[in-house]
Amino acid sequence: MQQLSLAAAAFLVLVYNFSFWRTFFAATGGAQLANVPLYIAAFILLALTFNAFLTLFSFRYVIKPVLIVLFFVSAFSSYFMNRYGIAIDASMMQNVIETDVREATELLNWNMVLTVTLLGVLPSLLVCRLKLEFPTWRRALLLNPAVIVVSLLVAGMLVMVFFKTLAPAVREYRQMRFLLTPTNVIQAGNSYVKHKLARATVIAPLGSDAMKGTLWAGQKRRTVTILVVGETARAMNFSLNGYQRDTNPRLSREAGLLNFSQVQSCGTATAISVPCVFSGFDRVDYSEEKAKAQEGLLDVLSHAGLQVLWRDNNSGCKGVCDRVAYEDMSQPKAGDPFCNDEECYDERMLQGLPEIIRNAKRDLVIVLHQKGSHGPAYWKRYPAAFQRFGPVCTSNELEKCSRESIVAAYDNTIAYTDYFLSKTIDLLRAAGAADNVDTAFMYFSDHGESLGEKNMYLHGAPYFISPEEQRHVPFMLWLDEGYRDRFSLDQRCLEARRGQEFSHDNVFHSFLGMLNISTAVYNPQLDIFHACTLANQS
Repeated sequence: MQQLSLAAAAFLVLVYNFSFWRTFFAATGGAQLANVPLYIAAFILLALTFNAFLTLFSFRYVIKPVLIVLFFVSAFSSYFMNRYGIAIDASMMQNVIETDVREATELLNWNMVLTVTLLGVLPSLLVCRLKLEFPTWRRALLLNPAVIVVSLLVAGMLVMVFFKTLAPAVREYRQMRFLLTPTNVIQAGNSYVKHKLARATVIAPLGSDAMKGTLWAGQKRRTVTILVVGETARAMNFSLNGYQRDTNPRLSREAGLLNFSQVQSCGTATAISVPCVFSGFDRVDYSEEKAKAQEGLLDVLSHAGLQVLWRDNNSGCKGVCDRVAYEDMSQPKAGDPFCNDEECYDERMLQGLPEIIRNAKRDLVIVLHQKGSHGPAYWKRYPAAFQRFGPVCTSNELEKCSRESIVAAYDNTIAYTDYFLSKTIDLLRAAGAADNVDTAFMYFSDHGESLGEKNMYLHGAPYFISPEEQRHVPFMLWLDEGYRDRFSLDQRCLEARRGQEFSHDNVFHSFLGMLNISTAVYNPQLDIFHACTLANQS
């Protein structure tokens, strides 16, 4: 029985942890002959630690199911870490669990089936067929603790012998703990479950004192403000930010558009960034528990008397729109020109908006949540007419594609977003003229994307080790003349701030400031507009 636990532990450490060992080699000076004793010691250390864990379950009717679950979990996690260069922490676990079925199916492919078959199914079948001799319960209760103690003692001795080398490597490469499977999955799952169980059931009000400020006095025209929440768009692939490809042919000609080039996201996954940016907490203070326990930006706008509508072409609003009107625009409908059999393009969210704007009785805020550039199936995110760059990768198995074809497909998604955002502005401009309303537009992406840099793909890396590609996001504003005049906003002042460093922390307060909403939760120091309001310049 003890032999099975030790063999399984060694198998888990050796076979499923390519990403971990690659990082470990880099952390200890690279693969070299002189480091062989260190590598052997590290392998034995981890195998003994895993063995101590497995020995806890070394009982009849328990050990086999535990090993089977671990083999399958490790096979899946190993596949994704090796293929996409990701690490697995609580935020990645949340991202996986809260994604929708269509997004999840885009990750399915024959390589995954082969990996899970070889590393999940076959070892599980072998374990099932093994005939084991189990000691009596009384003997096991004596033997198993002894095995655990000896395993941990030997592991501890190895740590002490090689501490001088291991300690700086672990401190310098903290991401290694997110690469060691299955412990990374177990820790991430445990954190996710604890967060869910700790969720508050009572939602505290936020900004219930909100009201329209003094700049609204005497105004007869309604306002319409559209906030577009982008998906997986990274700033460095926008030609507005200096990218060599012309991915923004329409927005670059948009008069009055303000493009802020140095903006950082709150997280590297939708499940983190979207709740964070609407919560009123800054990135450092944000937690899911805090955000779930109180209202957010959309509630503050509602308290101030504005009508709020969320339209979604993604996997939902992650709870931030629970108390406002919501429309799911992601479900394909037969005959819809903006949908295919699998999904709908972002342009569908503009359907019927002119009528909604025209019929609204109050000042209106509309949030449009894009499908945007969500990968790995980038080629599915845009209509065929927007395949301007190529050749493109048309497989969700990114390892089968050249990096150039992956980037080309991704750049086409940005070009389609350029078109979608420009059409949104056109819609607002037309509404201003036809419906006698003042209009404004704000756009930012929830997070960025890795496209092969440092052998990383997709997104969701732990923030403290995340690359710039996953954090540097686009941010844009457009205000019509009536809107600027109503709220006394200085266009030249705003243009002068385009190169300054901002983040998602600024969105909550800037949106309130842009609309001149008076509330105690508003912080003018985080408001991009505050210094550019004419009343504050005097």
